[in-house]
Amino acid sequence: MTMKIIRYASPGCLGCAAIKRYLEGRALPFEERDVTAPGVAEEAKARYGLRVAPITVIGDAFFYGPFAQQKPKLDACLGPDVASCH
Repeated sequence: MTMKIIRYASPGCLGCAAIKRYLEGRALPFEERDVTAPGVAEEAKARYGLRVAPITVIGDAFFYGPFAQQKPKLDACLGPDVASCH
């Protein structure tokens, strides 16, 4: 089963770029949303309580903060034990 992945990012964001490389390196399809586009930051705030990037959404789980902080959670969520995706 493939979970939908959404990456909220902003231009020039190093953490956003690192998450993009991480997902592309694993050949995982994802939808990208630019928080500088009209309405996108407000959407993120309404859904996840955050207006800043990077935010990574996988299924019903979401993660935010620098790539180093997100990576262990992404590894757990995208690894063989999907039940650990929280």
